[in-house]
Amino acid sequence: MSDPITALNGAVSQDGIAEIREVPLQGMITLRGDLGDKAVQKAVAAVVPDGVPAKATARISGQEGIAWMSPDEVLILCAYGDVPERVSKLQDALGDAHALVVNVSDARASFTIEGAHARDVLAKLCPVDLAPESFALGMFRRTRMAQVPAALWQTGEAGFQVICFRSQAQYVFDLLCVAAQPGSEVSVSS
Repeated sequence: MSDPITALNGAVSQDGIAEIREVPLQGMITLRGDLGDKAVQKAVAAVVPDGVPAKATARISGQEGIAWMSPDEVLILCAYGDVPERVSKLQDALGDAHALVVNVSDARASFTIEGAHARDVLAKLCPVDLAPESFALGMFRRTRMAQVPAALWQTGEAGFQVICFRSQAQYVFDLLCVAAQPGSEVSVSS
């Protein structure tokens, strides 16, 4: 059996106004169900200490965390190797509750955008108000990046992370690199 690898095998671009870097293998679990159901909340709390996040928010630190995806869906992030154990824990904690738990780790790709102009790069591609007063740490958005679905959050003062489908990884990486070309600042953060 071959070893798992990321979609672009660690692609990096450091030549522009922001650094674009493919995230190493990341565990991702989708949980769909009634987020107000006590059984679903208990199951989430079994694998994420603070439970279900508020609408349009995320609590993510490094590889660990949870993001609100929709009124009936959360995305749980963890170390890639921890996914089978977390899926099992979730399924056990859910019992007979009507919910779906799926390991989507290998179906997704993820990129970081770092630097003083990271907001500029994303603002060119996504219909999201990325001004600092409108999009801050802890906020999470599902959106479109050019023509493909994506989700994003702020990782630090000058950093963001984006998740897309693995099949669109090269396209998203190329979009980010073009939007980060030298001299292409738009000063969305001013």
